[in-house]
Amino acid sequence: MSLQEKPSKKILRDRFRFFIEVILVFLGIFLFTFIPSLLFQDLIVENPILFGALSFVLRAIGIIIAIPVFLLLTNFILEWQKREVILEEDINPAKSHLRLYSITSSNFKYQMLYGILILFIVFIPLDFIIYLLMPGTIEYTVNSLTYANSANNYLLNDNYFIFLISVLLVQFSVGIYEETLARGFITKRGSDYFQKNSAVFISSLYFGLGHFAYFFNPISANYPIWYPLVWFTQTFLVGIILALFLLRKKWIFPLIFAHALNNIISAHVLWNYPNDFIPFSLYLYIPLLIIGLALFVWQFSRIRTAIQNGLKEFGKYFKNNQKIGETGSDKYIRILVDLLIGALIFIVGIFII
Repeated sequence: MSLQEKPSKKILRDRFRFFIEVILVFLGIFLFTFIPSLLFQDLIVENPILFGALSFVLRAIGIIIAIPVFLLLTNFILEWQKREVILEEDINPAKSHLRLYSITSSNFKYQMLYGILILFIVFIPLDFIIYLLMPGTIEYTVNSLTYANSANNYLLNDNYFIFLISVLLVQFSVGIYEETLARGFITKRGSDYFQKNSAVFISSLYFGLGHFAYFFNPISANYPIWYPLVWFTQTFLVGIILALFLLRKKWIFPLIFAHALNNIISAHVLWNYPNDFIPFSLYLYIPLLIIGLALFVWQFSRIRTAIQNGLKEFGKYFKNNQKIGETGSDKYIRILVDLLIGALIFIVGIFII
């Protein structure tokens, strides 16, 4: 940044450039996922259980391929990116993205440990509390996911074996493409353009709005508005935790692992509907919560340090960014622009991918 450049100008410029790149990558995702979805459209109607699950798998594969490919292309297309971002890091953004998937013999056990901790300390307690305090969200979730979407009809299948195979394929695919998109791309790439906490906020807002979008499902007219609002709040907060983890550790496998397994557990709650949640929780969630408590005690020092670091790191978001000479008014501009960018990315994503 030049000495004469105003912080507000840099805030607007960097986020605009990031948004342009997001649009280009989203277009790439559309190209890589449109043809498979088009081919499977009629097949899903004929056999929603089989081809519905496979459509999720193909979507995950398409997103995994599209993001690094189009990051590579934007490296050549966007001149400002090559000059001001890539040369500073001396690394191609596609390579940087792919490194998030690196698992070595020396770090595998730690990636597994963090994945297990995120699952048992973050995901499972949150879901349990919401299902316990707001059991109506179970019915809302089932109906929202299956309304006019036959790909999710596995949730309504009485055959547990078919449900289990479907849920494994679907939810591992969902975990892969949601983490790849929200954390692997938006969080990581955003942090290359501007301060990390803005990238965390924008990606978490995008992730939360993606779940709040079920509010626009016609079925939502039959339910209180706080159901999708709770869904938004939950996913927004989880998004912050996961994004902070990714930027600190540069690992995406623990996030995919925890996200997918939690979705599989939650899917069992949805599949159990309309049976009462309380009896079901006794042999599903209670044992899991006990395991989580044991893990919390065992890894208390690591968890405490992670919480302290996370709160300290994200707390910087609400302070002036001294690196670019922010004033109080610049900070408020940054927060408002981040809100706008997160919302715009969500809107673009709705129409493109």
